[in-house]
Amino acid sequence: MIRIGVTGTFCAGKDSFAKYLVEEKGFSHISLSDIIREELKVRGVEATRESLRVIGNEMREKEGSAVLAKRALARMKKDKDYVITSIRNPLEVKELAGAGRFVLVAVDAQRETRFQRMMSRGRKESEPSTFEEFCIAEDKEMVSHEQGQNIKNCMEMAKFIITNDEHEEQLKKKIDLLLPEAELSLMHKRPSWDEYFNQLRDIVGKRGTCDRGRSGCVIVKDKRVISTGYVGSPPGMAHCDELGHWFKRVIHEDGKITQHCIRTVHAEANAIAQAARHGTPLDGATLYCTMEPCIDCTKLLISAGIKRVVCWKKYHAAEETREMLEEAGVKLEVINEEFEEYLGQK
Repeated sequence: MIRIGVTGTFCAGKDSFAKYLVEEKGFSHISLSDIIREELKVRGVEATRESLRVIGNEMREKEGSAVLAKRALARMKKDKDYVITSIRNPLEVKELAGAGRFVLVAVDAQRETRFQRMMSRGRKESEPSTFEEFCIAEDKEMVSHEQGQNIKNCMEMAKFIITNDEHEEQLKKKIDLLLPEAELSLMHKRPSWDEYFNQLRDIVGKRGTCDRGRSGCVIVKDKRVISTGYVGSPPGMAHCDELGHWFKRVIHEDGKITQHCIRTVHAEANAIAQAARHGTPLDGATLYCTMEPCIDCTKLLISAGIKRVVCWKKYHAAEETREMLEEAGVKLEVINEEFEEYLGQK
């Protein structure tokens, strides 16, 4: 499914663009202007270019600048391709883009060419009768206040621009070339902030020097990385990758025996220590880590003032960690419900 939005100047060929997609490519068409026309009909107001502009702006002021886009999205089905025309406000673009699988195309042509098209097409709504009136009417819509029509800004937001100064067959050829490019552009998915910082955390972890878990940690505040850490021995000391592991066994109250490598510092503790060395406060920060932190790292991050912990996976021995974070009011989020596995895990 793809949604292609169309914006552009008066009589540039936006409807011809949409018509070709509907008749030749199987798209469904939604016009934001038609949504305004429905409102005009309810009110008993004649549909003219001016009444469309005035009532459209009134709807935006009353229900928000994205009202027409929201109504359009409510009519769409997930299994269909759509072309959306009459996009005239930047927040309409943002609303449609936020729904996903959306590409905005701007259609333009020479002003004189567009005026001649307007004179020859004969619309129901009253149109400017002279070139001067045409220019004045267009200027009203090109740049307006925030909640009004602002075609100029919409066109600047377009990913593709089609110049339609020639005959209709040329327009169709340009659309045929455009569609594969539009599909290709949708293959790229911009990562969310959590995805972005988790990818950085994964790269940081590759610096780890213990093959039982090359974990990484990134600490973020106000969407800015302020400290990083990975599993490794304290500065000046030998690493597991050089000497091997330094195991200690722990006998628990229930008789269970667990095995831990004590040669290295955990990624979370290293990130907190780096912040301390450089005098970087961590109050209110978010910590991204490979798996749920151990109880010792948990106590450190609580004491440092970290308020959110985002883990890629679960940790098999994190029951006390979860209880402690909940008691301290630190938000814990685990992206994947699977447990992290590493060599010699017990």
